[in-house]
Amino acid sequence: MELNQYLEVFIEESKEHLQSCNERLLDLEKNPEDINIVNDIFRSAHTLKGMSATMGYEDLASLTHQMENVLDAIRNHKLSVTPEILDVVFQAVDDLEAMVFSIADGGDGKRNVTEVVEKLKLIEKGESPLQVQSQAEAAATTTAAESTTSTFKSEYDEFEYTVLEQSKEQGFEAYEITIALREDCLLKAARVYMVFEVLEKVGEVIKSTPPVDQLEEEQFDQEFTVSIVSKENQEDLKKIIMKVSEVEKVEINAISLGDIRNKQETTEASSEEESKKTVEATTNSDVPVETEQKKQTSTTKQASNKTIRVNIERLDILLNLFEELVIDRGRLEQISNDLKNQELHETVERMSRITGDLQNIILNMRMVPVETVFNRFPRMVRQLARDLGKKVNLEIIGAETELDRTVIDEIGDPLVHLIRNALDHGLETPDVRKANGKHEEGTVVLKAFHSGNHVFIEIDDDGAGIKKQKVLEKAIKNGIINEQTASTLTDKEVFELIFASGFSTADKISDVSGRGVGLDVVKNTIESLGGAISIESREGKGSTFSIQLPLTLSIISVMLVEIEKEKFAVPLSSIIETAIVKKDEILNAHNQKVIDFRGKVVPLLFLKDIFQVPSQEEEDEFYSVVIVRKGDKMAGLIVDSFIGQQEVVLKSLGNYLTNVFAISGATILGDGQVALIVDCNALIK
Repeated sequence: MELNQYLEVFIEESKEHLQSCNERLLDLEKNPEDINIVNDIFRSAHTLKGMSATMGYEDLASLTHQMENVLDAIRNHKLSVTPEILDVVFQAVDDLEAMVFSIADGGDGKRNVTEVVEKLKLIEKGESPLQVQSQAEAAATTTAAESTTSTFKSEYDEFEYTVLEQSKEQGFEAYEITIALREDCLLKAARVYMVFEVLEKVGEVIKSTPPVDQLEEEQFDQEFTVSIVSKENQEDLKKIIMKVSEVEKVEINAISLGDIRNKQETTEASSEEESKKTVEATTNSDVPVETEQKKQTSTTKQASNKTIRVNIERLDILLNLFEELVIDRGRLEQISNDLKNQELHETVERMSRITGDLQNIILNMRMVPVETVFNRFPRMVRQLARDLGKKVNLEIIGAETELDRTVIDEIGDPLVHLIRNALDHGLETPDVRKANGKHEEGTVVLKAFHSGNHVFIEIDDDGAGIKKQKVLEKAIKNGIINEQTASTLTDKEVFELIFASGFSTADKISDVSGRGVGLDVVKNTIESLGGAISIESREGKGSTFSIQLPLTLSIISVMLVEIEKEKFAVPLSSIIETAIVKKDEILNAHNQKVIDFRGKVVPLLFLKDIFQVPSQEEEDEFYSVVIVRKGDKMAGLIVDSFIGQQEVVLKSLGNYLTNVFAISGATILGDGQVALIVDCNALIK
């Protein structure tokens, strides 16, 4: 039976079942007596077990089977739900997720889950899972006394074992090196590359855990393991690796071939035993579950037939082809206007309407609910709240709001930073909240909603708010502003100081925050997506971080303007209005030309000078001005003339033209000319 054709479906459905398990476990923690929730989790686990066994992933199936036993004991009232039991079940789900992601990345889905399996077995017997930890610690102490070479973080296959064996015969030593990077290391992949480079000068790398492709994608925490054969001794290897900057710790163990062989034999024996148990359990599984599954299948069959899974790459290709069509549509519209042929004009108008509808359909196909990002936060908040000793209620509103897939892929990490920030800095501990007359459980609201051509995401907490004076003191101390400037800043400007690089108001560095790395990255990421972030805060009442994002990044509406003979495009989302200003209405303030625009002083920016467009010196009596906005700040862009509004395809400038000031990309117009797209966010300081 050829299973590869079902692999993609297996991975997608496994992720859905594990997400369902995570969500329902959080519900179970709030309602430990609700057996219906336990039944839902059991059904998801049971389906996952069957799918895994069918696909041949025995490790996945056996761990799910063990988790299923615990859930079965809970639903049959043999066990009561406690936070300790849920911690272990969450740990099992984490391991299952790691195995599924390993399969998705082309791995074999194997993982060392001995500890969590032992804990689940103890829970099933009605004993405390904490016993496993103490037993493991005792075993580790004994093992350490006997030898430092018997436990390895990497699994070795037959080929790797043979390489190690032959290397030993040729006088090489084999080592397993665990390298930990500093927590504030920003370019982890680059550090990994440097470590590999220095190691390959003194030996040969046999294996890495996680695999190299995951290390390149930075899909690891701070630690990774490398197996190497070399003639260098352990001390020299350690010195060589520690020369790489941002390496915090290096642990080296000599590899014993005998221990690897024993471990392989033990693993094979235990996996055979587990697979037998799995087969027996599957054969003897209770009938009601199967019946329930059949009922569930029959009710959802009709709905599932109405959707299909489409690879995102195909949608990207479809969008690229449509972008070319938009360019040709613009060309046809121009030819039609030049020829003034009525029949051609009508045909082009009809084509414009059809391509407009097609554009909406294609962009909607790429739209993904923000729920796909929000889903991971309840679990993260639960764990963080436990680590910080706080009580937190996370409310999610508007998870069905849709965003373009490209934006969704980028927005996850900034939101993680902001939520961690809200829990650590924003919300107080239960005793402090009580003393301040608040409910001991803090609330964090994660909200998404549409407004015009934008999506807004807000993170709102009812915590302590931002202490304005503390922010100012830290900003002055760090040299971000001086005392004279500090006295003139508005509340909003003070709050924006926390986005400065390296800024932190934390009194001590913790695992969660305090290193000053995070909010500056959040701001940069959001602005690189064409979005903006703002803060509102009331001391003692709470804070709201509001993120504004464009619906899509590929096709945008712009105002085409002309400077001399060159055309530029200004995104409509940044424009307030256009105006014609007389030369004598222009004023000077602090060596800057400004105008009075509806009672506000707006600085003028001459695009001709900024983009160094060659020009004949001609003094005009009138200036054409495009008034643009970034948050509360405004500016007037001086251009020669307005051409009109148009929908254009945003193209990147490529690898050769990175970091061009105030230009976010380019577009090809209907007549084949290239117009540069002005980045208004960069122009307004």
